[in-house]
Amino acid sequence: MQHNDGGKISLRRPEHLRGPIVIAGRVRPCYHTAMHKLKKYPNRRLYDSTSSRYVTTDDVRKLIVAGESIHVEDSRDGSDITRSVLLQILADQEADGHEPVLTNRVIEQMIRFYGDHLGGQASRYIEQSILTFLDHQDQFRERMKALNQLNPLNAMRQAFETSWGIDQNRPAANEKTPAKGDETP
Repeated sequence: MQHNDGGKISLRRPEHLRGPIVIAGRVRPCYHTAMHKLKKYPNRRLYDSTSSRYVTTDDVRKLIVAGESIHVEDSRDGSDITRSVLLQILADQEADGHEPVLTNRVIEQMIRFYGDHLGGQASRYIEQSILTFLDHQDQFRERMKALNQLNPLNAMRQAFETSWGIDQNRPAANEKTPAKGDETP
């Protein structure tokens, strides 16, 4: 991505900003724990210099899913081709029959952002939106986990008592309230 002034915009967080991400007061772990350095050779093969082996784009996808970050250089001139490899992985996922994450309409609008002075703001907004979505997804999973750990009958009883305003310390309608002086020790 380039500004009109020719400066490049990096979508990766700078090294000095890596670490936990705080969203809505909650700390999210940053998934940039290890940076795999890859080289792409003219024969289209990828070499992972971090693990000293040749890898496929599917291997790279698995690294990313596991929370790793990648940096891909062209072996001929050393240029950064990370984004093109990432875009290729997205295209491969869709070719394999996975549901597209980005619709044609969204991709068209993203193309329109290039050369627009608001393009940098749009990329930050999209990144923040995805991080917020991930945070909501984590909260949902935590709530579902808590629900699964509850005894279903207790959960129903608690929901009933809460919705009907029943106080467990108050005697039921068919129970007699002891009169003063009738109390047994």
